Amino acid sequence: MPAVALTVNGKPVTGDVDPRTLLVQFLRENLRLTGTHVGCDTSQCGACVVHVDGKAVKACTVFVWQIDGANITTIEGLADPNGPLHPMQEAFREHHGLQCGYCTPGMIMTAVDMVNRKGHDLDDPTIAISAAAPATITS
Repeated sequence: MPAVALTVNGKPVTGDVDPRTLLVQFLRENLRLTGTHVGCDTSQCGACVVHVDGKAVKACTVFVWQIDGANITTIEGLADPNGPLHPMQEAFREHHGLQCGYCTPGMIMTAVDMVNRKGHDLDDPTIAISAAAPATITS
């Protein structure tokens, strides 16, 4: 089993993983960071979006060994645990930007990435295109 070393939400983590272990599995099962969800099993929904080295990535499309050494941010690491919500989390809360909440963490992570890449002056077509296409890691 390959050993991996990552920084997750600012903390170094290591582990021996089966080569077939997806990032979403590693986060949920090994690290117990359950804010990242598997919604569709087809990489269509975005419920599993996290940031890998600052870019939105669908965690269900990435094997952990592919990102050995990377810096990962999950919804749990977006804001300081003892501080206020991240501004995007607060905006979703304030404007009721959720339904059941299951895919909300992925939507928030995608939205943060979109603003980081495109700025605050976004129009509907830019949002639709950007939100539909988080990055995929290729090795």
